[in-house]
Amino acid sequence: MGIKGVKKVVMHEPLTNLRKVISIVVDRKMPQTEVWRALYGAASLLRSGGKMVIAVNEDIDPDNADALLWAMSYRANFALDLQVLQNRDPGHGPRSPRNGGMDSSLLIDATLKDNFPPIALPKKEFMENAKAIWEELGLPKLKPEAPWHGYSLGDWSERNEQMAQRAVKGDYFITGEEIAKMRRKDVAMNTEIKHVMDDEGRKALPDAKKAKVQAKATTKVPRKAKTTAKSSAKTTAKKSVKK
Repeated sequence: MGIKGVKKVVMHEPLTNLRKVISIVVDRKMPQTEVWRALYGAASLLRSGGKMVIAVNEDIDPDNADALLWAMSYRANFALDLQVLQNRDPGHGPRSPRNGGMDSSLLIDATLKDNFPPIALPKKEFMENAKAIWEELGLPKLKPEAPWHGYSLGDWSERNEQMAQRAVKGDYFITGEEIAKMRRKDVAMNTEIKHVMDDEGRKALPDAKKAKVQAKATTKVPRKAKTTAKSSAKTTAKKSVKK
């Protein structure tokens, strides 16, 4: 069919006997029209093949049913990304008398259509370091399943990276000071922060601003400590007067 962007085609074997469930792994940059051409092509290659055909991106393991369900749950809108093909041959197996014995096919586009925040796991280097420590301690052998480390899905600004690097260094309180100033009451629940921040707000803060915030955070004295200091000063002054 000359479809560019298809990386892999996997046919599920346990219980379904290869033909019924087909996963197509496609490139993230593949046009949606080509994704659907691949779905239709896989469904029509065999007379009774492809009762369920799912398109996913390269970060989804097509041999892992959990990963496929994850992709369908969060990357597919079934009002927009699903098609049902009627009048299909059911193939080998028991035939139902319903609908004249004819079956159907379900095509699902579970690929990414927008940029998402990164996978909520530590970066690969941190996980690899943790694995090395785990093995050094002689703990039971690990059996990682994808995704086993965080990676970008396109939505990650300079400001986000700046905050992440602070957390690694233990300077997360600086980010807390900044976020506290961003509190608002005029936005709806679950509004994404990228929709209320302009482009400037997504860029890393200049060093001068960071230093100012850090200085404020590190020199802040609790109210109780201030009161204690004042009381000590008054007591010292009274003693001096008595002498």
